[in-house]
Amino acid sequence: MKVAEQRTTEWQDIQQKIGLSSFALKMIAILTMTIDHMGFILFPQALWMRGIGRLAFPIFCFTLTEGFSHTHDLKRYIQRMLVVGLLSEIPFNLAESGQIFSIEHQNVFFTLLIGLIMLHYCEKASGNAMKAEVVIVAMFAAEFLHTDYGAWGVLLIAIFWFTREYKWYQAVLVGGWNFLFGIPIQYAGIFAILPIALYNGKKGRSTGYFFYLYYPVHLLILYGISQMIVIGR
Repeated sequence: MKVAEQRTTEWQDIQQKIGLSSFALKMIAILTMTIDHMGFILFPQALWMRGIGRLAFPIFCFTLTEGFSHTHDLKRYIQRMLVVGLLSEIPFNLAESGQIFSIEHQNVFFTLLIGLIMLHYCEKASGNAMKAEVVIVAMFAAEFLHTDYGAWGVLLIAIFWFTREYKWYQAVLVGGWNFLFGIPIQYAGIFAILPIALYNGKKGRSTGYFFYLYYPVHLLILYGISQMIVIGR
């Protein structure tokens, strides 16, 4: 027991010395997401870019649970996610399929939104059985709406939330999630555990609306570049 406590203390010291703030984690997620989308839209043969991008979603899920823990206005948080999800849908459709409207696949902000609402009701639920029911309903909702990552994405958010006080269990379960996802390239997502483990509990600089605006804007830019390449050929 003393050895475990000593290791925990040593790791906490490392977190404070070289740890990453929430802002830093979001920047890592944005960078890896951008590389992923560049690979998907512009360089489909560059699987290494898609592999790097597997780090983004776990980090976004983690920062969502942290944001939920510290928000002073959940209603506004939910509204913001909904608005960005709606604004991002056309850019997402264009980038993914070249179509303006598509009901086959919805962008990741809807997955995060469902996860956020799930956390709200999990916090209000009494007993583990009711919490499990909330998670299952949220997973079905994600599948029904065909959101990015679907039920698996919502499950990952739940994992981060329920293991927030048990970091070693969290690392094991998040690692397992990446391997059980069913897509070999998702194995690379296990490396997201490292920056998440270095989280020092600090907010860091505020991203303001940058994070929310970046998602639809960068998709539009990448789609525009892809169309210019097609025309150039």
